[in-house]
Amino acid sequence: MKKHWYDYLWAASLLYLLLGFFNILFAWLGLLCFFLPLAIAAAGGTKGYCNRYCGRGQLFGLLGGRFGLSRRKDMPAWMKHKAFRYGFLAFFLLMFLLMLWNTYLVFAGAQNLRQAVTLLWTFQVPWRWAYHGTLFHPGVAQFAFGFYSVMLTSTLLGLITMVLFKPRSWCVYCPMGTMTQLICKAKARKHPAELE
Repeated sequence: MKKHWYDYLWAASLLYLLLGFFNILFAWLGLLCFFLPLAIAAAGGTKGYCNRYCGRGQLFGLLGGRFGLSRRKDMPAWMKHKAFRYGFLAFFLLMFLLMLWNTYLVFAGAQNLRQAVTLLWTFQVPWRWAYHGTLFHPGVAQFAFGFYSVMLTSTLLGLITMVLFKPRSWCVYCPMGTMTQLICKAKARKHPAELE
């Protein structure tokens, strides 16, 4: 089977995590993984990003599939259920809004920059080596710390479910996948003839 350039986007996911480890401001690049899936779903009415361009999904497929780090078991039915997926999406969005609020507080001068990455939305890990000040306002760095926390946490959750279940189990409840699916459903209801 012929390989395409987008079959190697797993390397971009690894590079993102590595760059953010050494310089937290690279975390801003993760916004591409936030906006591109939504834009592709809104423009084409498909989950093209998830199926073809998601480097994280490719990474889980590679580690769990080719490298055999997955038990390859089916996920429990409750993890596939709409209630869990929408509940996780709501929780994810709430945590994202909290991250934006903390960023605002730093921009407003009501809170100092916290040079820490929060894993699993609970454990604060000092991350001081990745930021040494820049020309930008500390709020820029606060957003980067928060966004890198989100990206690293979701990667850890994906790795855990990859090991326990099938390689790309994360894709079943990924918040971005759930949002793109909602966009595709809304687009299909609005313009059913265009998507045939």
